[in-house]
Amino acid sequence: MTITADAAIHYEKGQDQIVVLTIDMPGQTANTLNALYRDAMADTVSRLMAEKDAIVGVIITSGKKTFFAGGDLNELIQVDKPRAQWFYQMVLGLKAQLRLLETLGKPVVAAINGAALGGGWEICLACHHRIALDDPRVQIGLPEVTLGLLPGGGGVVRMVRMLGLEKALPFLLEGKKVNPQQALDAGLIDQLATDRDDMLAKARAWIMANPAAKQRWDMAGYQIPGGLPSHPKVAQMLAIAPSILRARTQGCFPAPEKILCAAVEGAQVDFATAQIIETRYFTELTTGQVAKNMIGAFWFQLNEINAGGSRPKGIPVQVTKKLGVLGAGMMGAGIAYASASAGIEVVLKDISQAAAEKGKHHAVKLLEKQVSSGRMDEQQRDAILARITPTEQDSDLHGCDLIIEAVFEDRELKRTVTAAAERLALPDAVIASNTSTLPISGLATAIAQQNRFIGLHFFSPVDKMQLVEIIKGAHTSDATLARGFDFVLHIKKIPIVVNDSRGFFTSRVFATFTSEGIAMLGEGLSAAMIETQARKAGMPVGPLAVSDEVSLSLMSHIRQQARKDLQAEGKPIPEHPSFAVVDLFVNEYKRAGKAAGAGFYDYPAGAPKHLWPELKSRFENPDRQIAAQDIRDRLLFIQAMETVRCVEEGVLMSTADANIGSIFGIGFAGWTGGALQFINQYGLNDFIARAQYLAEQYGERFEPPALLLEKASKGLTF
Repeated sequence: MTITADAAIHYEKGQDQIVVLTIDMPGQTANTLNALYRDAMADTVSRLMAEKDAIVGVIITSGKKTFFAGGDLNELIQVDKPRAQWFYQMVLGLKAQLRLLETLGKPVVAAINGAALGGGWEICLACHHRIALDDPRVQIGLPEVTLGLLPGGGGVVRMVRMLGLEKALPFLLEGKKVNPQQALDAGLIDQLATDRDDMLAKARAWIMANPAAKQRWDMAGYQIPGGLPSHPKVAQMLAIAPSILRARTQGCFPAPEKILCAAVEGAQVDFATAQIIETRYFTELTTGQVAKNMIGAFWFQLNEINAGGSRPKGIPVQVTKKLGVLGAGMMGAGIAYASASAGIEVVLKDISQAAAEKGKHHAVKLLEKQVSSGRMDEQQRDAILARITPTEQDSDLHGCDLIIEAVFEDRELKRTVTAAAERLALPDAVIASNTSTLPISGLATAIAQQNRFIGLHFFSPVDKMQLVEIIKGAHTSDATLARGFDFVLHIKKIPIVVNDSRGFFTSRVFATFTSEGIAMLGEGLSAAMIETQARKAGMPVGPLAVSDEVSLSLMSHIRQQARKDLQAEGKPIPEHPSFAVVDLFVNEYKRAGKAAGAGFYDYPAGAPKHLWPELKSRFENPDRQIAAQDIRDRLLFIQAMETVRCVEEGVLMSTADANIGSIFGIGFAGWTGGALQFINQYGLNDFIARAQYLAEQYGERFEPPALLLEKASKGLTF
């Protein structure tokens, strides 16, 4: 069946000669800038041009819950370099449609009835007046940069001409999204409406009052707000902008740099030339690998996970009503805060009332920040705090339908508190451990019904870290797994599901990153070089800094625990060149990490941390320095190969969980699209060759796993 243009964009002219265009793409839950839209808009604009003498004005709105979702990512991810010329011309054609609309000679109003993001907001920008529903759920913005792209439908050109460079750049470079009131305050929209009828009435009234409306940049004497790039104030800002941007991206993310180029270059030329500049940069990014990596991970795989891709099928969703958290330290307090914020009643238990109260105070501090910044009112704060009950009494756990143990990484302590909690919780309560390393199947023996036991591994700080690693033990039932998954989604976190093993997935891979960095220090490499190259590889923090955060004493404790367990199981005990360095810092130098006041870094009071000056004299060897690329590759390759081993051993069950878990859990370089996508985009054969070089130079731990070799031999990817 052929879909007509009118089926995608309904064209309705009223008795007042105002045309209402309702975009309502058939067979889609949201409107997108796909081929159907382009054809429909081409027909619509042609009709408007033909009938313009009988038209007073135009209102553009949507037949969906959202206004317009933006570009069609299914289409964008497939645009490769051989199709660059086609894509470039197609985008120019799409822009020409919007340009004809805004130069029609009639007032055009955007009636924004839902979220207008990306290409959707670019349609609104091409209108002379913008009215949005006053609903905080409505979001407005240009988030393309978060997917490795730039706003290619005129977004850069029009935002700069509307707001000026200084005010437009945060929206363009940060992908900043705002609600309607914030959009009004920022000058993005012109009016708010209470409902659809009010919005359309205001749109009609504005059209009648402004029959000769024009875009400000099409008026004689127009000047960009704040001035051109040559204006002294703007020039001063632009002089430092590239270095600030490079410090943030480390050169790994091309999109922010291309956005800055398109904005500055476009501000110095006429509108049509600025559109061409924007399209060239957009084509370069769209056909590049980084955008494909980021779209794959941050859109397709993240949506797959949040849609329940790893959740057992056919089990009804169950809502957690009362949560017991055992341990009110930073992790337990963070879990309590996240859960109470999501509307769950929380019992926060510790060995003393004072310790439990201290844990609740963590929530107080976080909520106070939100109140002071205007993101929350006092009533909302008080409601969240009222849901957290700090206690030292086991009896307060009575009636909990989920218990999460978040005490120190000690097996016996965990067994003791878990067993006590199980006796008081509901008979079908899920019992979970927040352990980051200890096998779940072993911890499950502390309770009578091991099928109700699961791992829920949160990351610190819980209020900022989005991931929760759900660990399925040997006896964990599908019903328990489903309930754990539902809880994680309920508290607005990202759930990945893994099978049980020592260190699970994220802790195992994270340990390879820190260990490799520490090993390089032990080899005599410059500590500053190790940290700098880690960031240049795309890691948010260097391995030495993050080891201090975790604490070298905890790393040593976990290793000793693993050694005992492996001895008891009769399994080989692994050795690593980093172990001797950690032992030296903990036992001889008494520098156990940030919490202890000193580690690889010094932490002077009231001043920024800095690398311990004595690292240079005690470790650095000028004759042992290696190529910067080798440092970057050692840090990324070792993590990627450990991820493959997790797939090989059945710890990881989906590529989406691997990629999203690596990025959101351990900060694996976001530009790569995740640890497995890093291998895919590198090319399996090239990756293997590079890994074998690293193995020859730096140790057999870089030897490619069998699964990697097998996939490469069959021409497969992950």
